[in-house]
Amino acid sequence: MHPLIEDYALIGDLQTAALVGRDGSIDWLCLPRFDSAACFAAVLGSRDNGHWRLAPRDADARAERSYRGDSLVLDTVWETPTGAVRVTDFMPQRDRAPDVVRIVEGIRGTVEMRGVLRLRFDYGRVVPWVRHSEGCRVAVAGPDSVWLRTPSLGTTYGKGFSTRSDFTVSEGERTAFVLTWHPSHEPRPNQIEPFEALDATLEDWQDWSARCRYEGPYRAAVIRSLITLKALTYAPTGGIVAAPTTSLPEELGGIRNWDYRYCWVRDASLTLNSLIAAGYLDEARAWRDWLLRAVAGAPQDLQIMYGLSGERRLPEAELPWLSGYADSPPVRIGNAAVEQRQLDVYGEVLDSFHIARTAGLPSEHHAWRIQRTLVDYLESNWRDPDEGLWEIRGPRRHFVHSKVMAWVAADRAVRALEAYPKASGDLTRWKAMRDEVHREVCEQGYDTERGTFTQYYGSPELDAATLLIPRVGFLPATDPRVVGTVEAVQRELTHDGLVRRYSTTDGVSVDGLPGGEGAFLVCSFWLADALHAIGRRDEARALFERLLDLRNDVGLLAEEYDPVAGRQLGNYPQAFSHIGLVGTAFALLDGPGAD
Repeated sequence: MHPLIEDYALIGDLQTAALVGRDGSIDWLCLPRFDSAACFAAVLGSRDNGHWRLAPRDADARAERSYRGDSLVLDTVWETPTGAVRVTDFMPQRDRAPDVVRIVEGIRGTVEMRGVLRLRFDYGRVVPWVRHSEGCRVAVAGPDSVWLRTPSLGTTYGKGFSTRSDFTVSEGERTAFVLTWHPSHEPRPNQIEPFEALDATLEDWQDWSARCRYEGPYRAAVIRSLITLKALTYAPTGGIVAAPTTSLPEELGGIRNWDYRYCWVRDASLTLNSLIAAGYLDEARAWRDWLLRAVAGAPQDLQIMYGLSGERRLPEAELPWLSGYADSPPVRIGNAAVEQRQLDVYGEVLDSFHIARTAGLPSEHHAWRIQRTLVDYLESNWRDPDEGLWEIRGPRRHFVHSKVMAWVAADRAVRALEAYPKASGDLTRWKAMRDEVHREVCEQGYDTERGTFTQYYGSPELDAATLLIPRVGFLPATDPRVVGTVEAVQRELTHDGLVRRYSTTDGVSVDGLPGGEGAFLVCSFWLADALHAIGRRDEARALFERLLDLRNDVGLLAEEYDPVAGRQLGNYPQAFSHIGLVGTAFALLDGPGAD
């Protein structure tokens, strides 16, 4: 039986991340980067595909866990009949090599512990050769090498292609395991001192968290979401991955399993808004600069997603040796949606640079030239159909959200020229484009009989992305068409009060795929925002607080939630969900009744 997705906590070093289960097992870790091959892949298969469990030998031991203060240092306290023990898991921000540190500390009495380490490189397929060297266990296979430093107490031995450690911890004793990866052709990196690394890691995170300038009633939730967003940042480039996992299913037993270990342009403007509002201008600048580098090039080559450093080729493949989470194959790496045409990304890029300018982030001298080229290209191509925000794998259509974001691109370009009249660009032509897009969307994307914007031209279907219409300024929240759209989404796209992206109830839906999916959490945050904007503030707050209750015991959210089964679904933790949480928390500070 696989643990629930929400049974996992996250640790990371701002270049990769690991999932730690309630049972003390690290079941997912890619080294050295988020998008590298996993050496622990049990979450997508079985324990034979790699994991590292460290827990009491007593099968009846009970565990409670929490992050230590405002950090990404995880404490799990185990209670047994003979005593209590704390296991502290973390990854220090690296100097050169990635390290996973697991510290065991006796709290009361004595506790017999066992560690089981199964390293399986290349997503659980390759069993390494293990040897002793310099007091460590060294596992090597092809390009990968891992050193495991174990405590001197107890015994460490090999069994069943795993490394095991049996030892006893008494009250007041403290010992540590350190796992370090490096390329197998390079010399062993310097060892870290685990207890000093713990102090430094706590200080790093707590200093960072203290910079948060949200002071509302949901401060603890906001800080935890910001820490999660920071943990999903690839520090060398400033890119932010959508999630640190691949192929966690949107429907148990279904095929909607995708690789999210990349950076999506669609997340850019919402991410910038959240970081800037919370006071994290350095992170906002790094994300803006990553975006600027990634989108540079011919405008027709603009992609919806890129690799951590802006890589453009992300070929999709399936891994047949992995059975999938809860027997939900296929397991995919790479993402074929990178080849899709999604016109909304032009608006998201232009909006991101507008947000950065408004916040006073210093601009690169060539940034305006790139923006001007993008809007000029869009002027000739916005009338084309596309695959839309949700990356449908069905026929291209005239998606309303894509057209609204084409309007955003023209609007932000117009605003930039009005603010900086000496900048180059054709103000009259861009205004005309803005007006034409607006007119067409209101004529062809609006259902006058039902009083709502629809998913695409000529369709009766709805789309949760239309909840963003007032946020991007296409229409004011007081406009009856906005109110009607919010009410229609609430009426037709919610399940037990939570919002689905679009309908998947008629077998094969607009996305060209069989099966269904859970409620999309960021869309539910968008509904809370929209309810607040149209004046239904008590409803907005109630929905937001319900969404907070869906977080797991350490404050994390996946991409989706199954209201029937009462469990999280999809890749985890999901940046978009936590961005939505931060954005709604700030939105609720505004207006009557705000705390």
